[in-house]
Amino acid sequence: MREFLLCSRTGRTDGNFRSLVDAGRLDVVYQCILTSIFKSQAHRKDVVFHAVLGGAPRPPVHIAVSGAELRDAKVDERSWEGILRKVLSGGEHPGVTMDTSPLQGLVKERHEMGYRIFMLNDRGEPFGKAELGDDNLFVLGDQVGLSRNDEGFVLRYGRSLSIGREKYLAATCIDVINYLMDMRA
Repeated sequence: MREFLLCSRTGRTDGNFRSLVDAGRLDVVYQCILTSIFKSQAHRKDVVFHAVLGGAPRPPVHIAVSGAELRDAKVDERSWEGILRKVLSGGEHPGVTMDTSPLQGLVKERHEMGYRIFMLNDRGEPFGKAELGDDNLFVLGDQVGLSRNDEGFVLRYGRSLSIGREKYLAATCIDVINYLMDMRA
């Protein structure tokens, strides 16, 4: 299984917002969902995307999107604004779940399940040299990045991984990782 975990330190934790940008940059979460799960004319059935939201009013909120279970979802931002608003307001959507798991709890849980944990960092081990497993969790930060505490925690369970020496948008990192993982298969 391939999983991505985005730490969105500013992402709003309820459905009371005008737009994804105004909701603590939930547009970054949307873009990451898009590049994680969707490919041309299909979903990636072997991918789960996680976002841990740390914004107002009640953090943390963990949203998970399962490519295998996702239904009735288009790729446009307006559709995802509606899905995220609905889920953050306590509603349901097939393949999208919400709970209050913190980032550290998710990392520890995946480690205990045998996942290899990788934190994306431009100074990390080059992707081509990394020992990837069958089950991998890739951890990324949003426009704010991970806190030092969370970085240290992730590195206790995993390794720092680089897709290049430049700093890339989180959604771009996910897209590149999906491409590189697809090439390995």
